[in-house]
Amino acid sequence: MTTTTPIQGLSNELLRLILDQIEPDPDKTVPIDRRQFLSVESFDRPLPSSRGSIKDVGRFRCTCRRFADIGAPLLYTRVAARFSKRGLRKLEELAGWPHLARHVKKFSYMVPYFYRNDGGEIRLLLQGSGDARLTFDLSSLRRKAEEQQQIVESEEDVRVLKKAIASFTSLQFVQLLRVTDEEDSALLSYIGQHEDSRQFLDLEWAPACWHGSRTIGTALLHSNVPWSRFSSPMLSPQSAEFLASHPPRSISTLAARLTCLTLHFDDGTDLDQKMSELSGLFRTVFMTAENMQAVHVGFPSHRPLNLRLEDVFHNVKWEKLVAFGVQGWKLDGQEIIDLALRHRDRLKGLRLRDVLLKDGSMWKDVLGTLRDSMYRLDWVSLRRIGYAQHFDDLWLGAGAEVPDDPPPGESDSETSTSEHDPIVGPSTIHQAAATGSLSSEDPLSDSEESSDDENGPEADGMEFPPLESPDTPASAPWCNCSGRGHLDSAEDLGDDGYTVSNTKRKAWEKWVTRRCPEHSES
Repeated sequence: MTTTTPIQGLSNELLRLILDQIEPDPDKTVPIDRRQFLSVESFDRPLPSSRGSIKDVGRFRCTCRRFADIGAPLLYTRVAARFSKRGLRKLEELAGWPHLARHVKKFSYMVPYFYRNDGGEIRLLLQGSGDARLTFDLSSLRRKAEEQQQIVESEEDVRVLKKAIASFTSLQFVQLLRVTDEEDSALLSYIGQHEDSRQFLDLEWAPACWHGSRTIGTALLHSNVPWSRFSSPMLSPQSAEFLASHPPRSISTLAARLTCLTLHFDDGTDLDQKMSELSGLFRTVFMTAENMQAVHVGFPSHRPLNLRLEDVFHNVKWEKLVAFGVQGWKLDGQEIIDLALRHRDRLKGLRLRDVLLKDGSMWKDVLGTLRDSMYRLDWVSLRRIGYAQHFDDLWLGAGAEVPDDPPPGESDSETSTSEHDPIVGPSTIHQAAATGSLSSEDPLSDSEESSDDENGPEADGMEFPPLESPDTPASAPWCNCSGRGHLDSAEDLGDDGYTVSNTKRKAWEKWVTRRCPEHSES
């Protein structure tokens, strides 16, 4: 006689609501036209599979076949795998379980730095004294370097990725991330402090990114899955050589699928020249990607690109575009205006992070046009905007050295893991079937809205009107804007043509979208 427990009498819908309190539904993503989408949905990092909620859902799935089916989407909708023998083995295991692989909608491929050595055994020119000599396990470094070489030479990653992506029949989003473990982070720090050690050993991102892009691109070209979104927050320009080396039909096949593309280039050496060389490739991709709904192309904030906007975007007009963003760019104000006006009929969000206006342009003119002409605009992000002259005076005029790109672990987009606590999950078929062989992610938070302040003295306070101000007597209400906002003219924005404070840019964001600085919630 079969005994039914009370919980088994609950409907599937109610059980999903209960599970949502343990591991929130990964299908609850940020809509494309929301301000958080470009930063959170596209660049958010996978969370470790070892957290308790994953284990709890795994135990729930072990109860019976019905519970296993209900819990599967919570574990397999978003998965991540690392470029390593262990990571590829787990990825292939998942590909062998069609009833689980069919749930995958977002796939994050995490690629570590590639080791480069002098061709023989890995050796380090250790300097100094003390515990520094004990920081590195040379046998571990040698093992990782040999493993990378074996995977590349055997093309095991290409084979597994083709098989896995073909099995992800619901795949929508592909993400390429850089990953570091504690050992790699320590080694990168050491090499940075001892430059002469590079003759024996170095960790390089450009070849790793190129290889990761090539294998992902090859797998997507050989699949028939419905993916349409791609993101990489640490892309090296050299990785685009893979696309450039393929026939135009291959590029068009990939680009025609795209609805969302978010790229951030992190190579600060000769970036203008490298991106100029890729101008033709950008033209082919963007002209073919007729279904684009969200686009973001960014560069390091401390090494802003100095090319024209159209050297990358080539005057393209996307009929379905609702969100557009650029970051780390020196531009003429008219370039921003022209691109925005081409998309005025549908554009709801505009992100201009770390954009610096060149001589002859002023933000008041750009923002005034946006306010008057972009009637569909719901939000604008102006974080760390400014002027090129002020940037040059700050970094070059004062003789300051422009910093290198942030080391691993300090970048907002850097993923850090340990091989001993891998993203890929349990090591046996039984455990993986119960708890999920790959990691899932927590639901997305409104990080851009909830952490709106910048670093610096102005981040810790707000500007209040002077107590003796005749415009705001003590007896007057805090605001009498009647929903219109205080300022009607761009001339009243207080734009001095040289610097933009954090407090000012936040007020400008609301002014452009006709929201009152005091009464609006965000």
